[in-house]
Amino acid sequence: MKNIAVIGSGTMGNGIAHTFAQFGYQVNLIDINASALEKAIATISKNLDRQVAKATLSEADKNNTLANITSITDLQSGVANADLIVEAATENIDLKLKIFKDLDQFAKPAAILASNTSSISITQIAAATNRGDKVIGMHFMNPVPVMKLVEVIRGYATSDETTKAVMELSLKLQKTPVEVNDYPGFVANRILMPMINEAIYTLYEGVAGVNEIDTVMKLGMAHPMGPLQLADFIGLDVCLAILNVLHQGFGNPKYVPCPLLVNMVMAGKKGVKTAEGFYNYANGLKDAKVADKFLK
Repeated sequence: MKNIAVIGSGTMGNGIAHTFAQFGYQVNLIDINASALEKAIATISKNLDRQVAKATLSEADKNNTLANITSITDLQSGVANADLIVEAATENIDLKLKIFKDLDQFAKPAAILASNTSSISITQIAAATNRGDKVIGMHFMNPVPVMKLVEVIRGYATSDETTKAVMELSLKLQKTPVEVNDYPGFVANRILMPMINEAIYTLYEGVAGVNEIDTVMKLGMAHPMGPLQLADFIGLDVCLAILNVLHQGFGNPKYVPCPLLVNMVMAGKKGVKTAEGFYNYANGLKDAKVADKFLK
Protein backbone atom coordinates (compact mmCIF):
# COMPACT_ATOMS: atom_id res chain seq x y z
CA MET A 1 0.00 0.00 0.00
CA LYS A 2 1.41 3.34 -1.10
CA ASN A 3 -1.56 5.62 -1.64
CA ILE A 4 -3.64 6.56 1.40
CA ALA A 5 -6.83 8.60 1.61
CA VAL A 6 -7.95 10.12 4.91
CA ILE A 7 -11.52 11.40 5.20
CA GLY A 8 -12.00 14.23 7.68
CA SER A 9 -9.42 16.88 8.48
CA GLY A 10 -10.16 17.40 12.17
CA THR A 11 -7.86 16.51 15.06
CA MET A 12 -7.75 12.80 14.30
CA GLY A 13 -7.80 13.13 10.51
CA ASN A 14 -4.92 15.57 10.30
CA GLY A 15 -2.94 13.48 12.79
CA ILE A 16 -3.45 10.33 10.73
CA ALA A 17 -2.50 12.15 7.51
CA HIS A 18 0.59 13.59 9.23
CA THR A 19 1.70 10.13 10.38
CA PHE A 20 1.28 8.37 7.04
CA ALA A 21 2.94 11.24 5.15
CA GLN A 22 5.88 11.30 7.56
CA PHE A 23 6.57 7.66 6.72
CA GLY A 24 6.61 8.31 2.99
CA TYR A 25 3.05 7.48 1.97
CA GLN A 26 1.19 9.64 -0.54
CA VAL A 27 -1.82 10.99 1.31
CA ASN A 28 -5.02 12.59 0.03
CA LEU A 29 -6.60 14.48 2.94
CA ILE A 30 -10.29 14.89 2.11
CA ASP A 31 -12.83 17.27 3.59
CA ILE A 32 -15.83 19.04 2.07
CA ASN A 33 -14.74 22.23 3.86
CA ALA A 34 -11.79 23.93 2.13
CA SER A 35 -11.08 26.19 5.12
CA ALA A 36 -10.98 23.15 7.40
CA LEU A 37 -8.34 21.66 5.10
CA GLU A 38 -6.27 24.84 5.26
CA LYS A 39 -6.48 24.75 9.05
CA ALA A 40 -5.47 21.08 9.04
CA ILE A 41 -2.37 21.68 6.93
CA ALA A 42 -1.41 24.57 9.21
CA THR A 43 -1.81 22.30 12.24
CA ILE A 44 0.31 19.58 10.65
CA SER A 45 3.01 22.13 9.79
CA LYS A 46 2.99 23.45 13.36
CA ASN A 47 3.27 19.94 14.79
CA LEU A 48 6.13 19.15 12.42
CA ASP A 49 7.87 22.32 13.60
CA ARG A 50 7.69 20.95 17.14
CA GLN A 51 9.36 17.75 16.00
CA VAL A 52 12.09 19.73 14.27
CA ALA A 53 12.60 21.83 17.41
CA LYS A 54 13.00 18.64 19.46
CA ALA A 55 15.47 17.28 16.88
CA THR A 56 13.29 14.23 16.23
CA LEU A 57 12.81 15.32 12.62
CA SER A 58 14.94 17.24 10.13
CA GLU A 59 13.77 20.30 8.19
CA ALA A 60 14.04 18.23 4.98
CA ASP A 61 11.83 15.52 6.51
CA LYS A 62 9.29 18.17 7.47
CA ASN A 63 9.18 19.50 3.90
CA ASN A 64 8.91 15.99 2.46
CA THR A 65 6.05 15.19 4.83
CA LEU A 66 4.09 18.25 3.76
CA ALA A 67 4.82 17.49 0.10
CA ASN A 68 3.29 14.04 0.56
CA ILE A 69 -0.11 15.50 1.52
CA THR A 70 -2.67 16.70 -1.02
CA SER A 71 -5.83 18.50 0.14
CA ILE A 72 -8.98 17.51 -1.74
CA THR A 73 -12.63 18.50 -1.33
CA ASP A 74 -14.09 15.89 -3.70
CA LEU A 75 -14.55 12.43 -2.20
CA GLN A 76 -14.76 10.49 -5.47
CA SER A 77 -11.53 11.81 -6.97
CA GLY A 78 -9.79 11.76 -3.60
CA VAL A 79 -10.25 8.02 -3.04
CA ALA A 80 -10.05 6.77 -6.64
CA ASN A 81 -6.44 5.54 -6.48
CA ALA A 82 -6.20 4.82 -2.76
CA ASP A 83 -5.00 1.45 -1.51
CA LEU A 84 -6.25 2.22 1.99
CA ILE A 85 -8.94 4.69 2.99
CA VAL A 86 -9.18 5.77 6.63
CA GLU A 87 -12.44 7.45 7.60
CA ALA A 88 -11.97 9.93 10.46
CA ALA A 89 -15.26 11.82 10.32
CA THR A 90 -17.25 12.80 13.39
CA GLU A 91 -18.59 10.00 15.61
CA ASN A 92 -22.02 9.83 13.97
CA ILE A 93 -23.31 6.49 12.73
CA ASP A 94 -25.56 7.89 9.97
CA LEU A 95 -22.70 9.94 8.55
CA LYS A 96 -20.30 7.01 8.64
CA LEU A 97 -22.79 4.69 6.92
CA LYS A 98 -23.27 7.28 4.17
CA ILE A 99 -19.50 7.67 3.71
CA PHE A 100 -18.88 3.92 3.50
CA LYS A 101 -21.73 3.42 1.07
CA ASP A 102 -20.12 6.05 -1.16
CA LEU A 103 -16.64 4.58 -0.68
CA ASP A 104 -17.88 1.20 -1.82
CA GLN A 105 -18.81 2.81 -5.15
CA PHE A 106 -15.84 5.14 -5.57
CA ALA A 107 -12.88 3.10 -4.29
CA LYS A 108 -11.11 0.50 -6.39
CA PRO A 109 -12.19 -3.09 -5.62
CA ALA A 110 -8.93 -4.02 -3.87
CA ALA A 111 -8.96 -1.01 -1.54
CA ILE A 112 -9.24 -1.57 2.20
CA LEU A 113 -11.81 0.63 3.93
CA ALA A 114 -10.91 1.46 7.53
CA SER A 115 -12.74 3.50 10.14
CA ASN A 116 -11.07 5.40 12.96
CA THR A 117 -14.28 5.11 14.99
CA SER A 118 -13.71 4.84 18.71
CA SER A 119 -16.89 2.95 19.53
CA ILE A 120 -19.28 2.31 16.59
CA SER A 121 -19.71 -1.24 15.29
CA ILE A 122 -17.41 -2.14 12.41
CA THR A 123 -19.86 -4.89 11.47
CA GLN A 124 -22.65 -2.32 11.09
CA ILE A 125 -20.40 -0.01 9.07
CA ALA A 126 -19.29 -2.89 6.82
CA ALA A 127 -22.93 -3.80 6.15
CA ALA A 128 -23.27 -0.55 4.20
CA THR A 129 -20.81 -1.96 1.64
CA ASN A 130 -20.50 -4.99 -0.61
CA ARG A 131 -16.95 -5.67 0.58
CA GLY A 132 -17.35 -6.56 4.23
CA ASP A 133 -14.16 -8.62 4.09
CA LYS A 134 -12.18 -5.43 3.36
CA VAL A 135 -13.72 -3.26 6.09
CA ILE A 136 -11.87 -2.90 9.37
CA GLY A 137 -11.43 -0.62 12.35
CA MET A 138 -8.15 1.29 12.63
CA HIS A 139 -8.53 3.26 15.85
CA PHE A 140 -5.59 5.58 16.37
CA MET A 141 -5.01 7.35 19.68
CA ASN A 142 -4.76 11.13 20.07
CA PRO A 143 -2.32 12.76 19.38
CA VAL A 144 -1.72 10.36 16.51
CA PRO A 145 1.91 11.28 15.69
CA VAL A 146 2.89 10.63 19.33
CA MET A 147 0.72 7.78 20.62
CA LYS A 148 1.90 4.27 19.73
CA LEU A 149 -1.31 2.26 20.02
CA VAL A 150 -3.58 1.34 17.12
CA GLU A 151 -6.67 -0.69 17.99
CA VAL A 152 -7.33 -2.94 14.99
CA ILE A 153 -10.98 -4.03 15.10
CA ARG A 154 -12.25 -7.01 13.18
CA GLY A 155 -15.86 -6.86 12.07
CA TYR A 156 -17.92 -10.03 11.60
CA ALA A 157 -16.86 -10.34 7.93
CA THR A 158 -13.34 -8.86 8.10
CA SER A 159 -10.91 -11.27 6.43
CA ASP A 160 -7.64 -12.59 7.81
CA GLU A 161 -5.87 -11.00 4.83
CA THR A 162 -7.28 -7.54 5.58
CA THR A 163 -6.42 -7.84 9.26
CA LYS A 164 -2.87 -8.96 8.50
CA ALA A 165 -2.36 -6.11 6.02
CA VAL A 166 -3.50 -3.46 8.52
CA MET A 167 -1.46 -4.97 11.36
CA GLU A 168 1.67 -4.97 9.19
CA LEU A 169 0.98 -1.43 7.96
CA SER A 170 0.64 -0.20 11.54
CA LEU A 171 4.06 -1.62 12.34
CA LYS A 172 5.53 0.26 9.37
CA LEU A 173 4.21 3.45 10.99
CA GLN A 174 6.15 2.45 14.12
CA LYS A 175 2.88 1.86 15.96
CA THR A 176 1.88 -1.06 18.16
CA PRO A 177 -1.26 -2.68 16.70
CA VAL A 178 -3.56 -4.65 19.01
CA GLU A 179 -6.24 -6.84 17.45
CA VAL A 180 -9.64 -6.75 19.16
CA ASN A 181 -13.13 -7.98 18.36
CA ASP A 182 -16.12 -5.85 17.45
CA TYR A 183 -18.13 -5.00 20.57
CA PRO A 184 -19.28 -1.53 21.70
CA GLY A 185 -16.33 0.62 22.74
CA PHE A 186 -13.88 -2.14 21.76
CA VAL A 187 -11.25 -2.30 24.55
CA ALA A 188 -9.89 1.23 24.99
CA ASN A 189 -13.16 3.11 25.39
CA ARG A 190 -15.07 0.30 27.07
CA ILE A 191 -12.62 0.69 29.96
CA LEU A 192 -11.71 4.38 29.68
CA MET A 193 -15.15 5.98 29.33
CA PRO A 194 -16.72 4.46 32.48
CA MET A 195 -13.68 5.74 34.41
CA ILE A 196 -14.11 9.25 32.97
CA ASN A 197 -17.86 9.09 33.64
CA GLU A 198 -17.22 8.06 37.25
CA ALA A 199 -14.78 10.96 37.67
CA ILE A 200 -17.49 13.32 36.42
CA TYR A 201 -20.00 11.78 38.86
CA THR A 202 -17.45 12.28 41.66
CA LEU A 203 -17.35 15.98 40.80
CA TYR A 204 -21.12 16.18 40.28
CA GLU A 205 -21.83 14.69 43.71
CA GLY A 206 -19.41 17.07 45.43
CA VAL A 207 -16.90 14.46 46.59
CA ALA A 208 -13.97 16.58 45.39
CA GLY A 209 -13.05 19.34 42.95
CA VAL A 210 -11.56 19.16 39.47
CA ASN A 211 -7.93 19.58 40.54
CA GLU A 212 -8.34 17.18 43.44
CA ILE A 213 -9.85 14.41 41.32
CA ASP A 214 -7.20 14.73 38.63
CA THR A 215 -4.38 14.91 41.19
CA VAL A 216 -5.53 11.71 42.90
CA MET A 217 -5.50 9.83 39.61
CA LYS A 218 -2.17 11.27 38.47
CA LEU A 219 -0.26 10.75 41.70
CA GLY A 220 -2.14 7.76 43.08
CA MET A 221 -2.62 5.77 39.87
CA ALA A 222 0.37 7.09 37.87
CA HIS A 223 -1.87 8.39 35.09
CA PRO A 224 -0.04 10.96 32.93
CA MET A 225 -3.21 13.07 32.76
CA GLY A 226 -6.22 13.22 35.08
CA PRO A 227 -9.57 11.88 33.76
CA LEU A 228 -11.26 15.30 33.67
CA GLN A 229 -8.41 16.94 31.78
CA LEU A 230 -8.33 13.92 29.46
CA ALA A 231 -12.07 14.28 28.86
CA ASP A 232 -11.50 17.91 27.87
CA PHE A 233 -8.73 16.80 25.52
CA ILE A 234 -10.88 14.08 23.90
CA GLY A 235 -13.88 16.39 23.67
CA LEU A 236 -16.82 16.19 26.07
CA ASP A 237 -19.19 15.75 23.14
CA VAL A 238 -17.14 12.76 21.96
CA CYS A 239 -17.16 11.27 25.48
CA LEU A 240 -20.94 11.67 25.60
CA ALA A 241 -21.39 10.06 22.18
CA ILE A 242 -19.25 7.05 23.17
CA LEU A 243 -21.09 6.57 26.47
CA ASN A 244 -24.39 6.63 24.58
CA VAL A 245 -23.08 3.95 22.20
CA LEU A 246 -22.00 1.82 25.18
CA HIS A 247 -25.34 2.29 26.93
CA GLN A 248 -27.35 1.48 23.82
CA GLY A 249 -25.12 -1.44 22.87
CA PHE A 250 -25.09 -3.19 26.25
CA GLY A 251 -28.27 -1.86 27.85
CA ASN A 252 -26.38 -1.60 31.13
CA PRO A 253 -27.13 1.40 33.39
CA LYS A 254 -23.48 1.64 34.43
CA TYR A 255 -22.85 3.38 31.08
CA VAL A 256 -25.49 6.10 31.55
CA PRO A 257 -23.74 9.48 31.06
CA CYS A 258 -23.51 11.71 34.13
CA PRO A 259 -26.07 14.57 34.01
CA LEU A 260 -23.22 17.06 34.46
CA LEU A 261 -21.59 15.81 31.25
CA VAL A 262 -24.90 16.06 29.39
CA ASN A 263 -25.51 19.62 30.62
CA MET A 264 -22.00 20.80 29.78
CA VAL A 265 -22.26 19.49 26.22
CA MET A 266 -25.69 21.07 25.76
CA ALA A 267 -24.22 24.36 27.01
CA GLY A 268 -21.45 24.15 24.40
CA LYS A 269 -18.67 23.51 26.93
CA LYS A 270 -16.89 20.72 25.08
CA GLY A 271 -13.35 21.01 26.39
CA VAL A 272 -10.23 22.15 24.56
CA LYS A 273 -12.04 22.57 21.22
CA THR A 274 -14.30 25.27 22.71
CA ALA A 275 -11.62 26.62 25.12
CA GLU A 276 -13.73 25.61 28.11
CA GLY A 277 -14.71 22.35 29.74
CA PHE A 278 -13.68 21.20 33.17
CA TYR A 279 -10.73 23.55 32.68
CA ASN A 280 -10.58 26.99 31.09
CA TYR A 281 -8.17 27.06 28.14
CA ALA A 282 -8.34 30.79 27.36
CA ASN A 283 -4.90 32.00 26.33
CA GLY A 284 -3.65 28.45 26.56
CA LEU A 285 -3.92 28.43 30.36
CA LYS A 286 -5.64 25.76 32.43
CA ASP A 287 -7.71 27.00 35.34
CA ALA A 288 -9.65 24.31 37.20
CA LYS A 289 -13.05 25.86 37.39
CA VAL A 290 -16.55 24.58 36.64
CA ALA A 291 -19.50 26.97 36.75
CA ASP A 292 -21.67 26.38 39.84
CA LYS A 293 -24.78 26.24 37.67
CA PHE A 294 -23.57 22.93 36.24
CA LEU A 295 -23.22 21.31 39.66
CA LYS A 296 -25.85 19.43 41.61
